Amino acid sequence: MTELDGEWEVVPLPGVRKRIRGDRGWTSIGRLPGAPFDVRGLELHYRFPFRGLVDVLEPDGEGYRGRAKIFGRDVGGFRLRRAR
Repeated sequence: MTELDGEWEVVPLPGVRKRIRGDRGWTSIGRLPGAPFDVRGLELHYRFPFRGLVDVLEPDGEGYRGRAKIFGRDVGGFRLRRAR
């Protein structure tokens, strides 16, 4: 079990959630199948077909602040908060 384990809401993206269990997880949009990723510390490394996409997280209060990067380039920011 890690500090990231559980279900997270992605703010400000309504309906987007990240579910994390140990060293693996997935991001889903509503009922669509999720995009799988591997957890490496505070980085979420996406698998095929999203290889090259990495979410870099840093603690921020009760959640996390994140930067989405594609092949090392910033493409956007978000926050994670525990799903209710």
